[in-house]
Amino acid sequence: MIVVTGGAGFIGSNLIAALNLRGRRDVILVDDLSETEKIQNISDLTIADYIDKDHFQKIVNSSGLPAGVEAVFHQGACSDTMVSDGRYVMEVNFEYSKSLLRACADSEVPLIYASSASVYGANGPFFEAVENEHPLNAYAYSKTLFDRFAFAEGSRPASQLVGLRYFNVYGPREGHKGRMASVAWHLTHQYFESGSVRLFEGSDGYQAGEQRRDFIHVDDVVKANLFFLDNQKKSGIFNVGTGDAGTFNDVALAVINACREIDGETRLLLEEALYQGLLEYFPMPDALVGKYQSYTEADIGRLNAAGFSNSFLDVEEGVGRYATELYSKLQIKGRRT
Repeated sequence: MIVVTGGAGFIGSNLIAALNLRGRRDVILVDDLSETEKIQNISDLTIADYIDKDHFQKIVNSSGLPAGVEAVFHQGACSDTMVSDGRYVMEVNFEYSKSLLRACADSEVPLIYASSASVYGANGPFFEAVENEHPLNAYAYSKTLFDRFAFAEGSRPASQLVGLRYFNVYGPREGHKGRMASVAWHLTHQYFESGSVRLFEGSDGYQAGEQRRDFIHVDDVVKANLFFLDNQKKSGIFNVGTGDAGTFNDVALAVINACREIDGETRLLLEEALYQGLLEYFPMPDALVGKYQSYTEADIGRLNAAGFSNSFLDVEEGVGRYATELYSKLQIKGRRT
C-alpha cells in the first residue's frame, strides 16, 4: 500500500490520480475533509482507505505505520503563507512531519515529502544549500526547519528520504485553495467574470508584470514524485521547478489567449492586450510588501544528476492548456446556473 497525506489536496489528489493510472488502487488517503470542497478533487479517484489526518497521527505515534505500507508521500501541510498563527503552522507542518519521519525510519519505508521553494526567501540563490535559506514567513520557516531536521548529520534513516522543494505549481484540482490558488487559476476566473485580468504593479526593480517565477505544471511535479518512487536508492533534497523562470505577463497572456481561442477570437501580443484593456495592473497589498518573491528560478542540477530527465511544460503550453480546461468548465457551469 501507498500512503498519501494531503491526498485530497492539490498535489496529493493529482498524485493519486497518477497512481491510479499506473493501476495502483491500494492507496491510503490521509487528509482533513472538514473543508468538503476538497471532495471534488477525489470523487473520481480509487483508494483503498481514507483516514482522518489527526487519527492517522495518533496511529503513527502509538503503533507506527499500518502493516503493508511500502511508501509514504507526505503532501499534507498548512500551505497558506499568510497565516499569522505560527504555533499552528509549526504543529501541522513540523511536528506532524517529524512523527511521519520517525515512523517511516522505524519501518524502513521510503518517505517522499513536500518541501518548498519558499525556504529561499526573496532573492535566492535557488540552489539546495543551507546558506541559501532565508524564510520570510511561518510556512517557509516550518519547511526549512523540517528539511534541516530530516537531513541532520547522523540522523538520516537507512530507508529512502526525499524532500522536494516545489516552485510555483499550477494545474487541475486546486480550486479549494482559494486565495492561495495559483495565479493562473485566479486570472482565468477573472477573465471569465470580467473579460480582463489584473496583476501587481512593478516591485523590487521589476516593471509591472515582469516579476519572474518558476511556474511548473502539477503534472510535472507528479512525475518528479513518481521518479523517486521508482528509484528508491535516491535520497536528498531536490528543487522541483522547470529551471526557466517566466514573467507574470507571460502567464496573463497565456490565459487571455487560451480564453479568447475558446471564444472564437484571435490571439494577441502583450502590447495588444494592454491596449485593449484586457490586462491591467494594481498596487501590491501592504501585507505582501517585504514578503513577496519577485524572482524565483530553480537550479535543477541536482534533480538532473539524480537521473530525472523528463522535459517540462513551458508557461505558454502548460498555462494555456490549464486555462483552456478551466475556462471551459467555468463556461459549462455558468450555462447550468
